[in-house]
Order: sequence, then structure tokens, then C-alpha cells
Amino acid sequence: MESRSAILLSSLLFSLLLSTTSAQLSSDFYKNTCPNVESLVRTAVTNKFQQTFVTAPATLRLFFHDCFVRGCDASMLIDSPTNTAEKNHPDDISLAGDGFDTVVKAKAAVDSDPQCTNKVSCADILALATRDVVVLTGGPFYPVELGRRDGRISTIASVQRHLPQPFFNLDQLNSFFGFNNLTQTDMIALSGAHTIGVSHCSRFSRRIYKFSPKNPIDPTLNLTYAFQLRQMCPLNVNPTIAISLDPTTPNKFDNAYYTNLQQGKGLLSSDEVLFTDARSKSTVDLFASNNDAFQQAFVSAITKLGRVGVKTGNQGEIRHDCSRIN
Repeated sequence: MESRSAILLSSLLFSLLLSTTSAQLSSDFYKNTCPNVESLVRTAVTNKFQQTFVTAPATLRLFFHDCFVRGCDASMLIDSPTNTAEKNHPDDISLAGDGFDTVVKAKAAVDSDPQCTNKVSCADILALATRDVVVLTGGPFYPVELGRRDGRISTIASVQRHLPQPFFNLDQLNSFFGFNNLTQTDMIALSGAHTIGVSHCSRFSRRIYKFSPKNPIDPTLNLTYAFQLRQMCPLNVNPTIAISLDPTTPNKFDNAYYTNLQQGKGLLSSDEVLFTDARSKSTVDLFASNNDAFQQAFVSAITKLGRVGVKTGNQGEIRHDCSRIN
């Protein structure tokens, strides 16, 4: 009984902390200190996006990885001379450099305005840049809550058990996202970010070659699609070869990800399980049939994600250089 009471108290305190933190964030946080922050970031992100499409999925994935590990505090951006920072973990090494470069360029643009110099956190710049790349690829515009401070700690050890894996089942996904105060619907909506971006052969090769002794190909995978994947990822191929997560509209932020799942074309098993598990199938069906429903759910989910573990007030700092602490 005492144990149960302690759990309830811990849960209550955690919820109170989340509500207090989110209350300290606001979309007009910089209205007096850097009123042009959104346009400064948007211009820099648009220029970067026009140079390479990779800007979009790279920035979006960087935001997810940053928030999932130590909270949305830009700790993923910190460099380490000894290669012991978050970005050096095996699960983060594949983060595309264009995501980091997008934040660097946006930070430079913001600091070039004398009114804004060293007044906007890298964490907030990353959050704004993420919204902007979603919009640039056809996704919804949404207000970004601001007021985050930058973290001062970044270690490889922080990454352990904090990032979802491509082989996760629904229970594992729900547990992982639930730890960050995100519901199953939030998780399914955020998974829709796989409508843009790529994965590597090593992340799904087992599904097309070594699923089981009797079924070398995962039976939940569309057979035609599986053989297409084998052509793109033959045995002994470079495991870092990139394959689009969405085989139909890989450069558009839309709900095709969900229609792909209905057809057995989820690249990762953690994608396809959202459709094959009866507990999540109805949400996939809804998002597949209604792009507006998906986009509304995505906006709600990414806004909640942006509140995870944030530092505000006197916590953390505002880095002068996003790649190192002051």
C-alpha cells in the first residue's frame, strides 16, 4: 500500500512538473528581446532547404533525438574532443550533418541581429527550425512554444535506453513514449514523421533476409516491396546505404506513411507493427483516410514533445556557440 502511494505521489509530482514547465513556455517569449526571431530562423532554414532537401528530415530527426534523450535542451548539438557526447553514440552517429548545419546557420542569422545576439537558445532555434522544415515539405504550420534554455551536459551514457529501436513492438513503443508523457496516439502521429527521411539497410535487413528459418522474409512485409528492398540492399552491401522510409511520396509531409502501412510497406518493423497490432490499427486507418486528422494529431504530439525535460528560467544557459557550453 505504501509502495502504491509512493508511485501515485511520484506520478502526481511528475505531472505537476510538466504543467509548470509548459506554463513557462510561450509562443511570444522573445517578443521584447528578439521580436524577429521567427522570421530570422525561417529565412535561414529556407535558404538551407533550397540547397538540399536533406535539411528537412535531418532537422526533424535531430529534434526528436535531442528531446528523447535529456529533454529538449540542445544537448545533442554539443561536440566532444574525446567523442563522448550524445552525438557520438552509435544511435546518433547516423544523424545527418545537414540538421546540425541548419541550426548553426539559423543561430548565426539570429545573432546577426544586434537586438538578438546571445538572447535566443539553441534549443528554441532547433524547435523553430523543426516547425519550418515541416512546413517547407507540405506539413502544417503550428505555433512553437519558446523559452527553453540550453543544457550543459552531453554524454554517450545519457543515450542508453532513451531512443526507440526499429524492432520495437507496440508495448515497447508505448512504454518508451509514455515515459515522456506521450500517449499511443501521440506516438503514432510522431511516427508519421517517417513520411520524409531515410533509414539504412542495416536497420531492416533482417526483415528481408533472416526473419526466421521458415520465413526468411517478414510475413507482414509486402512481398513485392520486400524484393524491391532486396535489390536496393543486396547481401553484403554497404549497410549505410539510405532507403526512403516512404516509398511513395518521400519528399512530401503527408499521410502516405499510413497508407503504406496498410499495404505492408512499412520499412521498419516498428512502423508496420502500428498496423498489424489491433490496438493501434484503427488510428493508422484514421490517419490514412484523413490527412487533416493526422496533421492535427501531429501538431498536438510535437508540441507535447517540445515540452519534454525542458530547462527554463535560471536553469541551463543560452549558448553562444551551439556546439559547446559557454
